[in-house]
Amino acid sequence: MPKDETAVEPSQLRRAGLKITMPRLKILEILAGSQPRHLSAEDVYRRLIDSNEDIGLATVYRVLTQFEAAGLVTRHHFEGGTAVFEVNEGLHHDHIVCTDCGRVEEFSDDGIEQRQHSIAAELGFELKDHALTLHGHCVRENCPHRSAKR
Repeated sequence: MPKDETAVEPSQLRRAGLKITMPRLKILEILAGSQPRHLSAEDVYRRLIDSNEDIGLATVYRVLTQFEAAGLVTRHHFEGGTAVFEVNEGLHHDHIVCTDCGRVEEFSDDGIEQRQHSIAAELGFELKDHALTLHGHCVRENCPHRSAKR
């Protein structure tokens, strides 16, 4: 799924009820421009350190929690138990995670979405939200962990 670099703007902080501060702007900038798209708090912190920003890890955690509460980012718990964050661009997508190397790919599938709504209706539910994460082994020739774990 391609990344839209213009999907997040600093003015979104104000619309979300957050004051525009330098730490928030820097963290938002890192998240919006990141490849890979899913970063842990520690990943964000390392990128801040690499760019000579004086923002502590506790501040990173606090800002990410504020962003999540404001709906600016989505928190995921994939393999390994570490929470990762991605910018909430408003478009639903699902994930597939390699259990060997940790690679995360995003995908959308209308058939899967329709089937989930049908199942919810059959069971007497009105679906409000969901998260689908598939887990598997990637088949990349250069997977650094596949041979060590299989």
